[in-house]
Amino acid sequence: MRTLALGLLLAVPSLCFAAAEANTQVPAGSRHYAATTVPDRIVASPAVDPGHGFAVAWRTDGSVQEPLLEIALAGDSPAIEGIRQVRATTRALQTENGLSHHHRAEVSGLRPDTLYVYRVQGNGSWSAWNQLRTLAAPDQPLTLLYFGDTQNKNVSHVSRVVRAAQKAAPEARLSLFAGDLVSGGDGADDSEWGEWFAATGWLAQETLVAPAIGNHEYVEEFEDTPQERRVLGRHWPVTFALPGNGASAAQQTSYWFDAQGVRVAVVDGTSALDLGTAKAQAQWLDKVLTGNPQPWTLVLLHQPFYSPREGRENAALLDVLLPVVRRHNVDLVLQGHDHTYGRRGEGQAATPQYVVTVAGPKQYRLSDEARRTMDPVAEDTQLFQVLHIDPQHLRYEARTVTGRLYDAFELRRDAKGGKQRTELTEGRITPRDCPRAQTAKGRADRCWE
Repeated sequence: MRTLALGLLLAVPSLCFAAAEANTQVPAGSRHYAATTVPDRIVASPAVDPGHGFAVAWRTDGSVQEPLLEIALAGDSPAIEGIRQVRATTRALQTENGLSHHHRAEVSGLRPDTLYVYRVQGNGSWSAWNQLRTLAAPDQPLTLLYFGDTQNKNVSHVSRVVRAAQKAAPEARLSLFAGDLVSGGDGADDSEWGEWFAATGWLAQETLVAPAIGNHEYVEEFEDTPQERRVLGRHWPVTFALPGNGASAAQQTSYWFDAQGVRVAVVDGTSALDLGTAKAQAQWLDKVLTGNPQPWTLVLLHQPFYSPREGRENAALLDVLLPVVRRHNVDLVLQGHDHTYGRRGEGQAATPQYVVTVAGPKQYRLSDEARRTMDPVAEDTQLFQVLHIDPQHLRYEARTVTGRLYDAFELRRDAKGGKQRTELTEGRITPRDCPRAQTAKGRADRCWE
C-alpha cells in the first residue's frame, strides 16, 4: 500500500504540468467551423447611444444574402408579439473553411433599460431568440466586464474565464475586450475565430461586446525588403458590427460610444504604432473627449502605455496619445498585449489608472521595472475584470479564473468634481509569480504558452 501511495505521489508532477497543446482543438484538415445555412457567430455590439439601439453581426454560408433580424419586447410567453424586422447587409469572406457570408443589422428606436428578444435568419432557419437589455439612463448603475488578450486556446482555456466572469457578474450588460482575440493570420485563422465564439458563447449574444483591435487581428506581409507591413485582417471588418465613428485614418478600428454615464473610446494601438496614425487618432480622441458630458471616461486599446513586459516601449503612444489621456483626466485606461497583470497610476493622482491584464493561457514574465512601478502585478494568472459604476462611484475588481479577488479599488467623485481613489485590499489573494523556469516548449522568456 505504501509503495502504491509513493508511486502515485511521484506521478503527480507529470499531471501538474501539462505538455504544450495546439492553439485550437480542430484536427488538421478539419472544416468543423465551416459556415452552414444555420446562423452562427452572432455578436451584439453597442450603437453610439446603446440605450436606444445596438447592432448585430452574424455568419452563414454563401446561400444567404441580406437576411432579416427580428426583434420584439421580451415577455413571459413563448408567443412573441409585435415583431419588427430589420434587413441586414451582407459581405462575403473566403477562408480555409470555404465561403461565408457575414451579415450586419442595425437596430434603432429602442427604449432604454428594456429587455428585448432578437433572432437572426439563415437559409430556411433562424437562430435562437436571444435576450438583451438596452442600457439605461446615465444616472443608473452599470456593470461591465473587461477581458485582456484571449488569443490562444480559446475553447480549451479561455472558455472557463468567460463562464467565471458571467457567474461573477450576471447583471453585466457590456463586455470589453482588449484585442488579440485570436492568434493567426488570414488563411489560417477562421477556425480560431470559430473557437473564440464557442468560448464566449451567450456572452457575445446577450451583452454588448466592444472589442479593441490587437496586432494579431492584422496580417503581417513581407515585400522585397525585410521591412514588415501591417494589413488589416479580413475577419475584423465583418466579424463585429461596430459604430464606425472612429478616426479617419483608422475608421474601421477606432470608435466611441456612451454607456450609462461612461464615455468609452476605443483606440487602434497597432495602427498608431506601425501605420503612422498616432497623430490622427490623438486628434480624434481629443475631439471625442472634449466637452464629454459623462461623469466617467474609459479608454480601451491593445498595446499599453506602460508595458509590464521586458523590452517593450510604445513610443508613439507615450509621445502622441498619452498627453491627450492626461489632458482629459481619463479615469481608466484598459489594455492587454503583454500577457501579465499590472496596474499603475500617475504619481499620487487618483486618475488615470492604467491596467494591463490577460484572459488567455499565453503568459509572459514581468520586467523588473514593472515590479518597481506597478502594484499589484501578476504572472501565470488568467483574469477577468468587473466594473461597477454609478454617477459617484467606480469600483474595479480583477479576479482570477477561479473567482478569487486579485486587485480592487474604488474611485469616488466629490462635490467639486474631483476624484479620490481608495485601495480595497480586504480579501485579495497574495501576489502570484511564475513557478516555472521555462515553458513546455523550452522558452525561458515566457511562463506558459
